[in-house]
Amino acid sequence: MTNDYPLYIGSTDLALEANELVSRRLGTDVTGIKQSFDEDHGIKVTLLDIETDEAATSLGKLKGHYVTLEVPGLRKKDSSLQDRVATRFAKEFAGFLTRIGIKADDRILIVGLGNDHVTADALGPIVVENTMVTRHYFELMPDQIHPGYREVSAVAPGVLGMTGIESSEIVQGIVDLTHPDLVIAIDSLASRSLDRLNTTIQIADTGIHPGSGIGNKRKGLTQEILGVPVVAIGVPTVVYASTIVDSSIDLMVNHFQKQTKNTVSIMGLLEQLNNGERLELVREVLNPIGQDLLVTPKEIDQFIEDIANIIASGLNAALHEAVDSGNVAAYTH
Repeated sequence: MTNDYPLYIGSTDLALEANELVSRRLGTDVTGIKQSFDEDHGIKVTLLDIETDEAATSLGKLKGHYVTLEVPGLRKKDSSLQDRVATRFAKEFAGFLTRIGIKADDRILIVGLGNDHVTADALGPIVVENTMVTRHYFELMPDQIHPGYREVSAVAPGVLGMTGIESSEIVQGIVDLTHPDLVIAIDSLASRSLDRLNTTIQIADTGIHPGSGIGNKRKGLTQEILGVPVVAIGVPTVVYASTIVDSSIDLMVNHFQKQTKNTVSIMGLLEQLNNGERLELVREVLNPIGQDLLVTPKEIDQFIEDIANIIASGLNAALHEAVDSGNVAAYTH
């Protein structure tokens, strides 16, 4: 087992979760992290800034700004809640763009990462299908464009196993030819929490590394590589089996503690290990037999469609001033 924090939190792509895990392990807040919260009728928004290299190393994440929307109620398929989430996402994303200096007429390239043949990995391509692209109008009939729209293009480059080309290489070629001012990269993520699957959206200005959530880190889409700012949008859609086992042990301990004070006789050493040590123990058991599987909910088909439409609707409103931010759901197609 190990005490290396990045390995301990390597099963999550969410900066919010990484901060929670490390803070719990240290027993105090992580130095170099600034965090604030806002909650509005079931939509919790967390703003998290990783400000120092030391904090970034502790969390295993890059320095930068992270905005996370958590909406557990999305599992209930409440259409009015979905519309409110899309509206709040549009507001947060528009504010995020302002914060990093993106102007109203800057050109945008949306990149939907992932494999559209694998449902849990199809978030990016589905978002691209539902975004409002306008670059061709600006190229072919610029005099007919109404005020309030900006130049937006979108692409779903596929995955290395299907194209034989790194996604970042495809995007690099497009960037070199079309000269966008910003790249928005959308991808599926991994989480440590079952409750956050398909109910959480993370926005970050740190770029993205395709496949990082499943331990298959590819060449990244970052400002250093592409030469333009990259904002990443991600939704956790999978969780490791080892994480589920570790969480189940926690639930068992809590259950037995309600029944008896002598839980050590039932759980033994497992109760005495901290979360990081126990997770590594579970991995040591599952990895050699190939059982540390990636798991996704059985309802993933509908979940992924719903969350992708929320993101696409929010992006349409955030990127185009002419789109009514109070009725963003009407602008997906």
